[in-house]
Amino acid sequence: MKKIALAIHGGAGTLLKGMMTAEKEVSYKKTLEAALNAGYNILEHNGNSVDAVVEAVKMLEDSPLFNAGKGSVFTNAGTHEMDAAIMNGGNLEAGAVSLISGIKNPVLLAKDIMGKSEHVFLAGTGAMDYAELLGYKLEPEDYFYDEFRFQQWQEIKDSGNFQLDHSVKKDSKFGTVGAVACDFGGNLAAATSTGGMTNKKFGRIGDSSMIGAGTYANNKTCAVSCTGSGEFFIRAVVAYDVSCLIEFKGLSLKEATEEVVQNRLLSIGGDGGLIAIDAEGNIAMPFNTEGMYRASIDTQGNRNIAIYK
Repeated sequence: MKKIALAIHGGAGTLLKGMMTAEKEVSYKKTLEAALNAGYNILEHNGNSVDAVVEAVKMLEDSPLFNAGKGSVFTNAGTHEMDAAIMNGGNLEAGAVSLISGIKNPVLLAKDIMGKSEHVFLAGTGAMDYAELLGYKLEPEDYFYDEFRFQQWQEIKDSGNFQLDHSVKKDSKFGTVGAVACDFGGNLAAATSTGGMTNKKFGRIGDSSMIGAGTYANNKTCAVSCTGSGEFFIRAVVAYDVSCLIEFKGLSLKEATEEVVQNRLLSIGGDGGLIAIDAEGNIAMPFNTEGMYRASIDTQGNRNIAIYK
């Protein structure tokens, strides 16, 4: 029987030590730890990797600290448009959803698309119709209201600009969330969820919900969840690229993730990071920014909760 392991992230960006209050740092780490524990508890009790990543991501979606679920940023229209994806490395089944509003936990809808529909990716009104068919309750707008997020939007809403999770504004760091897991059977899974970018227009979709770009899992290679400048992650097909380097070049998980994040992504101007895990429970969490909210429990039970380099 293989050993279990789990890693989660809450976004990468310009996270400089000293630019955050001690109280806020404690809050971030406590939330990361709670999400880590929730997912790991499922693995410990012989649960599967899919359920583990869903539980971990749900916890992060329920926190206003991260740009997903409750903490989702405002669009140009003053609404919230959320994306999520999940993939099962055992059978390569996947579910993804984009441009949805009012759904408390988008990762659950992504899981239902994977398990209950014949499709992989649903978006917009169609995705909302499907959620209604499944009996999802819509949260009121004020559930997603956060004063800090609102002010973040107010600063740029008339400028025509948008702001990424990892923008250079040192006090405006909030990120996409994700989780990767390996269960006792050696089965891998990855899940990612995001509220997109502040002041986004035109139905913009980032990498998080795109299978192969921001989320990917295959028992033969690895499971990956990404965070960063989505357009670059899409162009580089980052999550699948890591898998390909392992499958076709024979690279280790560490070698493959470092090559993609520190070389290939940077070469086209992309910044961010990812978390990845393989069927042996090895974990990699590289990033090319100042920091990345991250936490993990490896096969030896060692815990790591960190923000900065």
